[in-house]
Amino acid sequence: MLFTSEQVSNGHPDKICDQISDAIVTDCLLNDRNSRVAVECMIKDYDITIAGEISSGHTPDFKDLTYVVLAGIGLPDVEAYTVNRMISKQSADIALGVDLQGAGDQGMMFGYATNETHEMLPIPFVLATAALERLKDNRNPILLPDAKSQVTYDYKRKRIDTFLVSTQHAKHATLEDVREAIQAVMQETAKTYGMNTDFRALVNPTGRFVIGSSFADTGVTGRKIIADTYGGACRHGGGAFSGKDPTKVDRSGAYMARKIAKSIVRAGYAKRCEVQLAYAIGMPEPVSVSVDCFGTGRLPQHHIVQWIRKRYDLTPAGIISLLHLREVDYNQISSYGHFWRSWMPWEL
Repeated sequence: MLFTSEQVSNGHPDKICDQISDAIVTDCLLNDRNSRVAVECMIKDYDITIAGEISSGHTPDFKDLTYVVLAGIGLPDVEAYTVNRMISKQSADIALGVDLQGAGDQGMMFGYATNETHEMLPIPFVLATAALERLKDNRNPILLPDAKSQVTYDYKRKRIDTFLVSTQHAKHATLEDVREAIQAVMQETAKTYGMNTDFRALVNPTGRFVIGSSFADTGVTGRKIIADTYGGACRHGGGAFSGKDPTKVDRSGAYMARKIAKSIVRAGYAKRCEVQLAYAIGMPEPVSVSVDCFGTGRLPQHHIVQWIRKRYDLTPAGIISLLHLREVDYNQISSYGHFWRSWMPWEL
């Protein structure tokens, strides 16, 4: 059985927007922990538009926050970007439900865990993500910030079938130089995870990738939700994370579902687990909790659901308190996956 997962770098145009949106969330919560934030970003060429709703005792410096993100990614000519903003306050109708400790919107969120890797994430997704993080950390001068990776894994034979990386590069770099650098990263990543190195390697299949980021594609917040989560190995409720304060269950509910799924696998109740939480706007308790162990469970699934309900406070306020979501630096998690780093409260 072949399964493929994708990841994108922090220089991808959609990820640039995610990082700007989360920089605004973090800044608002740092200065007013009760801030309500729902901001979207769009980037094309040197034009950036930030739109959304913010109710906070703090007014962010949108331009400064944006420039800090762009510089951190390694983009040149940061001050050449223009930042336009269209911001209003949160709807009073939405605020009413949240003020009463209810969910800020309706929706369903999924969490997933598997025992196939140390990270408790699908191995093709782990490999695709680790390769791009290694690429970023190597800081090869011929390679530029915009990049994508994709790994096809053969679960039957337990080996990497195809490893694909497309990366932006300097004008003067030859395709041979780029391929040599990327293939080295692929090999190192595979070895780190004890995988085969005789996979099919694809590097920049079109042959040239000089124009990248917002000058190649338009970026928008929330368009890389599969790269943010599990690489397609489980279902997704459809709600993005970045740009939202934790009263939005799109974010907090998904983080909690991940924590629960990990706890189920760690406890030995299943080898692989997907948890769904569903909420109604204004209501604190989830309208449903469900579990799918894909035939790997050691307990009946309804018993696991009962265990979840007894063990966890699943109200938005309870989730925010347990996971300390008003204190998280969302700048640190808005690229390379929201379920990746061991220090994240929902990963503990």
